[in-house]
Amino acid sequence: MTLAEQIHADEDGTRARRCIVTGEVLPDAQLIRFVADPSGAVVPDILGKLPGRGMWVRARHDVLEKAVAKNHFSKTAKRSLAVAADLCVRVEALLVRRMLDDVGLARRGGSLVLGFDAILRAFQLRNPPNLLVEAADGAEDGMRKLLAAATVKGLNPAVIRLLSSAELSLALGRENVVHAAVKPGRLSERLSVEAGRLGGFRPAGRHLDLVEPAGPNPAPDEGCR
Repeated sequence: MTLAEQIHADEDGTRARRCIVTGEVLPDAQLIRFVADPSGAVVPDILGKLPGRGMWVRARHDVLEKAVAKNHFSKTAKRSLAVAADLCVRVEALLVRRMLDDVGLARRGGSLVLGFDAILRAFQLRNPPNLLVEAADGAEDGMRKLLAAATVKGLNPAVIRLLSSAELSLALGRENVVHAAVKPGRLSERLSVEAGRLGGFRPAGRHLDLVEPAGPNPAPDEGCR
């Protein structure tokens, strides 16, 4: 495989990598990148920016659990690597932190709408929210009413239901956050992608109509950086 084939990206910048466990070739938005630090410990690289040869694993708890149990990281690196027994827990926590940071950024940037009534009003705007962030432990009735109101307006917002009310409340500095919405833009797209990854570690949560990476399937990166 040529270097150009290894690092090929489509017009939207979407790259494909090969999962070291399943062998599947998937967009990198559906995988987690890992690298070995100088001491030989496997480190999750949620942002995909750490130096070193990347080892990509599909963003699912069972797949990462198999990577740890079957020593896939050492096999891929062709040397002995140290893997923390709680790696799955660490990855989930990092994904949650990433999403909460982005929710906070959306609020500071003015693209976040908080509260049931405020979201209903936002559906009337020229630039209505295209993403609902619903507390996973909140009642479903409120979410259903918001979706029904959006449908009446001809809207079809995606829904993320993976973060707890306590997590959202802590991130936003408010009590009892259950309903939030994000207006169209880079953060709503990124939250949708990150929810797709977190959903593989929180199967009890629910996320609906998540944005899929656009464009044709690019060439695989064969597990490299």
